[in-house]
Amino acid sequence: MQLPVRPVIPGFHPDPSVCRVGDVYYLANSSFEYAPGVPIHRSTDLRTWEHIGHALDRPSQLPLEGVSASGGVLAPTLRHHDGRFWMISTLLAAEPRMFLVTADDAAGPWSEPVWIPDAPGIDPDLAWDDDGACLLTWTRFGEGIVQAVLDPRTGALLTERRRLWQGTGGKFPEGPHLYRVGALWYLIVAEGGTERGHAVTIARGPSPAGPFEACPDNPILTARGSDAPVQSTGHADLVERPDGTWAMVYLGVRPRGSSPEWHVLGRETFACEVRWSEGWPSTAGPIQPDAAPELTEHLTEAGQPLPPSWVAPGRFPADVLKAADHGRRLTATDGPAFVGRRQEHLYLRARAAMVVHEEAGGPAAPGRSGGSGGLELRIDALHAVGVEVADGRVRAVARIGAAQAVLGEAAATGETVLELRVVPHGAATPFGTDMGPDEVVAGTSGPDGFRELGRIDGRYFSTEVAAGMTGRTVGLVCSEGEVVFRSFTYSGADDPRALDGP
Repeated sequence: MQLPVRPVIPGFHPDPSVCRVGDVYYLANSSFEYAPGVPIHRSTDLRTWEHIGHALDRPSQLPLEGVSASGGVLAPTLRHHDGRFWMISTLLAAEPRMFLVTADDAAGPWSEPVWIPDAPGIDPDLAWDDDGACLLTWTRFGEGIVQAVLDPRTGALLTERRRLWQGTGGKFPEGPHLYRVGALWYLIVAEGGTERGHAVTIARGPSPAGPFEACPDNPILTARGSDAPVQSTGHADLVERPDGTWAMVYLGVRPRGSSPEWHVLGRETFACEVRWSEGWPSTAGPIQPDAAPELTEHLTEAGQPLPPSWVAPGRFPADVLKAADHGRRLTATDGPAFVGRRQEHLYLRARAAMVVHEEAGGPAAPGRSGGSGGLELRIDALHAVGVEVADGRVRAVARIGAAQAVLGEAAATGETVLELRVVPHGAATPFGTDMGPDEVVAGTSGPDGFRELGRIDGRYFSTEVAAGMTGRTVGLVCSEGEVVFRSFTYSGADDPRALDGP
């Protein structure tokens, strides 16, 4: 069976969970250390999705203090029951803590969280049995998939937990979802780890407590050991259409470059058809856009609200990015501040017009006082490349773990247009180990066109190098003091020719 090669929600949108209300589908993704948390998308065809908001859109819902890179909110389950939307997830800080929020409208507002203190573990799922009891099914380290009855109003467990299934032998059985289909209950899980061994397996039983028998054709979805362009497929959720047919959403990555290949956008959301035979589901064909859509997003006027795509690690964007007379002011508080959006395309151009400091008589020379910062592409704070203005100079700088390198520099002007480009890799030996997934080019843009200051192999800003659970983001950074940006533009495409030009 041919699996899709194009995601339905591109970029860092892992761990998809889907539900349907009437003829409309709603989908939630993990957000990890970024706020707002848990992006919510809406669709009528499972192919094209609209970002309608976040389930966690205010600090009272999402305490991120002490959350490190790839911590935070992971593996939500989104369901619609009894006229309400329910989203349950885990906040991973010093230790994992499960919580539940609800809403009448998936676009929000969502409730304050109900914390579930007696269910240590990750990847919670909600289902309701024939008597209306709320069933919490989750991954408990060392025990596999477990279950208890939950009081959703208080977060209390009403029964002792019981073990359900340990999967088929792959490591890390996780990501459970429980469904009633006809007279049987089905339990779908991810196993094999969320890397190249990832897989989807399923079991069924006569009740939500089992006993569960494994599908004889497990795994029902995996790309492991194949040359498929989409790898690490797993962490799936099933949904039934109004006409009785079924579909599946799941995560996958698009690795590129020489062996062992690197993926840079993070884990993305893919979808496929599902066919039932002899009481078991199997994948039956791709669900994907006809072509990867291109995108240009502008952030210009100071009064313009931030697009819903904009996020910040460890804090909400509004905490550090404020309207200013000449644009938007980004302030470094308790360390460097970054605000940006996911890289959702294989190739991009990002530009930011920047003034570092303002005085009563107008803009002063960048770096003379006030602050330093610029435009940055990152997978986390230790794996980033950017163009920064400081001390009267504009520099292309790369950070790879503890190492930092200046790739090139030039004199700065009172207002500087900074530019980052992600372009195809230019290695001359396509079968050598020097072929990375892409290259990142840093420079400035002016009346005479683009001036390159430096470039670097994109593998250094990949999950295979940085580790972790997220993907690249690109946006504005302030490393010290405060800086002012007049505008920001993101242009992305999976075909690099679409970005050719000045």
